[in-house]
Amino acid sequence: MEIYFLRHGLAGQHGDPKYKDDSLRPLTAEGRKKMRLVAQGMQALGLTFDVVLSSPYLRARQTAEAVTQVYKLKNKTMRLTNNLLPPASIKKLLQEILAHFPKSKNVLLVGHEPHLSGMVSSLLNSGKPLNIDFKKGGLCSVTVQDESATLNWLLTPTQLGLMAKEKQ
Repeated sequence: MEIYFLRHGLAGQHGDPKYKDDSLRPLTAEGRKKMRLVAQGMQALGLTFDVVLSSPYLRARQTAEAVTQVYKLKNKTMRLTNNLLPPASIKKLLQEILAHFPKSKNVLLVGHEPHLSGMVSSLLNSGKPLNIDFKKGGLCSVTVQDESATLNWLLTPTQLGLMAKEKQ
């Protein structure tokens, strides 16, 4: 199974009094624009997704929606899960994927830092969290097979944006 970890895009400032509940911080206008470009870069790479799972936090959900809109995926392709919020483990998330989407070969997970880096670290059997520079709008590819995982690549939103522009 190919798992793609996508960090949410640029969002309202953490601690901004406008957002008393952190889960309600939205993407900024710039964040929405950049995430559409990131999604176009993902398309330029030829990536496809059987399912998109997102953290229920607004900024992550908006990021996942940007991808599903660019890809023209049906609404049922995207689902929200609390397993993309700390302290949920990658083990619980994989169990959810296998239980609800057993035939999925390409899964996009949209979430937050440092939780995504922690999940990647766990998949790679690191005893402690790896130091991954996961930019907002960054995308990481990991292949999971049986009991092992392989880190394929980590791309920045700038790299994905350049790929999108090159394809146009």
